[in-house]
Amino acid sequence: MKTLYLLRHGKSSWDDPSVDDHDRPLAPRGQKASRRVGAYLKDRKAHIDLALCSTAVRAEDTLRRVLAAMDAPDLPVEFERGLYLCGARVLLERLRDAPDSAASLLLVAHNPDLHDLARELTGSGDDGHRRALEEKFPTGACAVLLFEAAHWRDLDLGAGRLADFVLPRKLS
Repeated sequence: MKTLYLLRHGKSSWDDPSVDDHDRPLAPRGQKASRRVGAYLKDRKAHIDLALCSTAVRAEDTLRRVLAAMDAPDLPVEFERGLYLCGARVLLERLRDAPDSAASLLLVAHNPDLHDLARELTGSGDDGHRRALEEKFPTGACAVLLFEAAHWRDLDLGAGRLADFVLPRKLS
């Protein structure tokens, strides 16, 4: 069994239009949402073996805040420029290359890639979560997918069961 956490970075700041997209920081709303999602995952006793994260500033900031809220500062993290606006297929191939020693992965990336990937991987799960995921993958949201696969290389489209779809705006 493999568990995949797909986390979209928090709301970013557009205060300085001269800042390159890759270098945009989190807005205060994104900072707060990241902490909320991390606290939610901690409360649910989420166990993550490895995090894969885009090198975009807003993605790194999101991950840092989520891990702090989870009290998981020592979680192994791989920061990869290739996860920045790369397409759902590239994300899938990267997941398929993950080490099997990791039973659970957290992928922090961007839309539309993450939304496309989540929809393509989801084949079953709670109808309410599936409808919400189909409609939108908002900033700061986290989809939790379960796979019967023993190896990451065996991830198939439609094989994931959507166990949870965490929306920061619905967390108190």
